[in-house]
Amino acid sequence: MVMVVYGNTVDHLILPPPPYHYTLPRAMDEDHPKSSSATPPSPPPLLERRLRQRSSAITLLKSKMKHGVDCSMPKVRSTLTGFFPVVRWLPKYKLKEYMWGDIMSGLIVGIILVPQAIAYCLLAGVDPIYGLYTSFYSNIIYFLMGTSRHVSVGIFSLMSLLVGQVVDREVFKAGFDTSEDSKISKLGLFNGTLDVNLTTKTIELFGVEFEKETYAILVATSLTCLAGIYQVLMAVFRLGFVSVYLSAPMLDGFATGASFTILTVQAKYLVGLKIPRHQGPGVVVVTWFNIFANIHNTNFCDLITSAICISVLVAGKELQDRYKDRLKIPLPTELVVVAAATLASHFGDLNGKYSSSISGHIPTGFIPPKAPSLNIMSQVALDAIPLSVISFAFTVSLSEMMAKKHCYSVRPNQEMLAIGFCNIIPSFFHCFTTSAALAKTMVKDSTGCQTQVSSLISALVVLLVLLFFAPFFYALQKCVLASIIIVSLRGALRKFKDVPAKWRASREDTVVWLVAMAATALISVELGLLVGIVFSMILVIYKTQNPKVSLLGRASDSDVYEDVDEYKNLLPPARVHVFRYQAPLYYANKDAFLKALYKRVGVEPFLELTRRTKEQKKAKMSAKQASDDKTNGEVVVGLIQSELDFHSIVLDCSAIPFIDSSGMATLKTVVKEYKDIGVCVYLASCNTSVIDMLQKGEFFGKNNLHIGQFLFHTVHTAVEYALACKAADGESKSAASMV
Repeated sequence: MVMVVYGNTVDHLILPPPPYHYTLPRAMDEDHPKSSSATPPSPPPLLERRLRQRSSAITLLKSKMKHGVDCSMPKVRSTLTGFFPVVRWLPKYKLKEYMWGDIMSGLIVGIILVPQAIAYCLLAGVDPIYGLYTSFYSNIIYFLMGTSRHVSVGIFSLMSLLVGQVVDREVFKAGFDTSEDSKISKLGLFNGTLDVNLTTKTIELFGVEFEKETYAILVATSLTCLAGIYQVLMAVFRLGFVSVYLSAPMLDGFATGASFTILTVQAKYLVGLKIPRHQGPGVVVVTWFNIFANIHNTNFCDLITSAICISVLVAGKELQDRYKDRLKIPLPTELVVVAAATLASHFGDLNGKYSSSISGHIPTGFIPPKAPSLNIMSQVALDAIPLSVISFAFTVSLSEMMAKKHCYSVRPNQEMLAIGFCNIIPSFFHCFTTSAALAKTMVKDSTGCQTQVSSLISALVVLLVLLFFAPFFYALQKCVLASIIIVSLRGALRKFKDVPAKWRASREDTVVWLVAMAATALISVELGLLVGIVFSMILVIYKTQNPKVSLLGRASDSDVYEDVDEYKNLLPPARVHVFRYQAPLYYANKDAFLKALYKRVGVEPFLELTRRTKEQKKAKMSAKQASDDKTNGEVVVGLIQSELDFHSIVLDCSAIPFIDSSGMATLKTVVKEYKDIGVCVYLASCNTSVIDMLQKGEFFGKNNLHIGQFLFHTVHTAVEYALACKAADGESKSAASMV
């Protein structure tokens, strides 16, 4: 007895006892010729499928609604502890075991965070104080809501670049001057967007007077709030699967291309050129053109300062990498450079004497909160989408990597909520978009971090700077901040060295990396992300349309069948072709499947039928001409109807994960066309989803009457059955000839 499952129903198909007649199995016909002279073997029984009762959609909806509106105390407690994981782990905090590592890592990351927070504001196009606000609030919120023990959330160079591009665009559209000073007319610029009247004064927008700096941070906070809303909605509707389309090679290439864009944007500060950021595609090309076109305006004070700072920073990084096993804590090179450069600029009056650009006044304390602008949100709605997806993808991937390293688990959906609220809540306090930062996370891990208490310590370090030390950075040169940003890109830019090794490991992944990197660097960051996603998906589709196909042979005295082109000492079954197709069979590659099958088998049914028809016509004409010799005509027809060098094809479906209706129709066509030329087709090693699809489409006939004639659990059983059926068919023909 064979159990056949149709969706949620189960039918018991009782096969009649032998004899059967399987000269040529038929997929869609119920009438089979019977023979009393031969007894072919019965097909092996199929495994019994389990009965799975699926609840109706209404029942599931009622159950979820009942569970969702449950307001019992255990449910409320579980919801609160799930939303604020700190409530679960903080009471279990091991003070003596964890405290020292958390304090050390928090202090070190805080010291590193301060100069980076100020520097990355250059990328974001806002004043330095807002970078400190962002670092402070994001660390506190992630401490309360994050599930990773080691991730450092805060300002990230890539997020700052994306925010800065939107800020500069909106500030420019509003009519503000985006250059460092108002003397743009003296510079030779290749920028077609400068043919408008720009001002550095206040402008009335939405009924309110705005200065350039005030409007810039309002754009940044509105963009950040909207990105956070997107992330929370993605968490609510369980849309985290979106990040699966961001493959590792694509993200890696995107980050490298963005790093090159960051370097280009910051290069003008290294030489002291005061040129506006280019608006639109081609930032890298246009910016370098403008830099070289105005290289004669180089500020030598900034150039010398940049050279010294980069040399010291690179030397510190190299020493850190070389002696990282001996050094218990990272060298605070950035802080030393910032302190020394600030003192040199202040006492040397570099701004007054040499017109060197400086950070300017950084106020202490906190600015009163302000809600993001709904009017600006409508203008940046599309810009917030890549920001939210990239921020979530980096955060979740980094948290999962650290969790795997330290043997604990994180909840991706809660991570999405955490990073979403790290953007929504701080946006009311003049902060811009945050994400998990790889470099600072690695520092936390290497300095003994145990829990997110270290983030609280880092936030306290930033708070001290906000309350007491911020004004001391007044004389800090912008070229020093640009040097810190550029040196921090060493790791990303070094990946160009890995291209040959990547090419040897996987050419497809290397091509994706190169395309994403080139599109991001040469077109724009937003379009580079889109190009990378689309290209990687096209490459996946291409792989399914050009998969590996092979004919299989049997290893001696075993049931193992493998590719005859890849393994030695394999023997193909006598007059049976075993064909393996290593891809899903669906509408996009059904024609490729047919072409590959015809090529490997060596016979295309339509052409074979056409050849036989033509030769039969020739034979009939010859028979008419020699009508007096009937025997000769019979001999010619007999020669035309001679068999092929194979009688069966076994399709190994073990590497076919799914099929659709087009793929099923293709299999029906294959069975029918090969049956017309006397070749049987069998399916082996199909997974349950493929079997269910074939059953729903009545591939095995009405009520799956002939499922046992076509479907086999292993290739070996299918081959044995094909050989046995052919032997029985030969006996039947011999008996008929004797009669």
